Amino acid sequence: MVENLITLGLLVLLQAVLGFDNLLYISLESKRAPEERQAWVRKVGIGIAIFLRIALLFILVNLIDKFQFELFGFTSGLFEGHFNGHSLIVLAGGIFIIYTATKEVWHMMAIEEQENIEDKKPASVNSVLAMIIIMNLVFSFDSILSAIALTDVFWVMAAAIIISGLLMIFLADVVSNFLKKNRMYEVLGLFVLFVVGIMLVTEGAHLAHIKLFGEEIVPMSKTTFYFILIIMVVVDIVQGRYQKKIVLEKERMAAKLEKLESKA
Repeated sequence: MVENLITLGLLVLLQAVLGFDNLLYISLESKRAPEERQAWVRKVGIGIAIFLRIALLFILVNLIDKFQFELFGFTSGLFEGHFNGHSLIVLAGGIFIIYTATKEVWHMMAIEEQENIEDKKPASVNSVLAMIIIMNLVFSFDSILSAIALTDVFWVMAAAIIISGLLMIFLADVVSNFLKKNRMYEVLGLFVLFVVGIMLVTEGAHLAHIKLFGEEIVPMSKTTFYFILIIMVVVDIVQGRYQKKIVLEKERMAAKLEKLESKA
């Protein structure tokens, strides 16, 4: 029992670390829903995903070999790949996240360029809820497989999923409120999401043993992802402070010119 409790603590910590990118996606995706329903969408979406994660855990425990079985493959001089169920799910999730992040960034740029653009209508609650649940399952593959590698006790893995899910419900509101109060960080969040998509694509390509021009694609590690995240945050903070410094210098120059003109 003591060993199982220690393993449970490690799994909850692992789920929290691996779930950061999922949390960011949920916070950004929920903004597409009507404002008064966003908190509800996050809670219900994560709640449903918890039950689906447990079902997925049960399936993977019993049929894990099926997901690793090669479905089809290609071999040529330029491209080589051998795809299984796991690699296809991860690749599809990564490509969709890259598409979503790119679309939202493009939409932000369009708003800045067009003066009379109409306000974008909120998406339906059901469509946002469905996307949160689906992408939650895509993100859960790595965490569930990591859990299976640490223990074979089903209740320990299920408890870790439930506890981490409850933490996500709480933290999703915190992250969403932060982004709402600090709109400048939305762009940063979208580019972080873009990097998450690249990370999933490289992971899926590695699982499929994809080779381009004879070179195998290497997956981006979580360590590399968090290092990139830290660098992006630091650059954003430095740039923000530098812009404030420039604004202050312009204001000081304008004040000096006003004094000179008043004396003249």
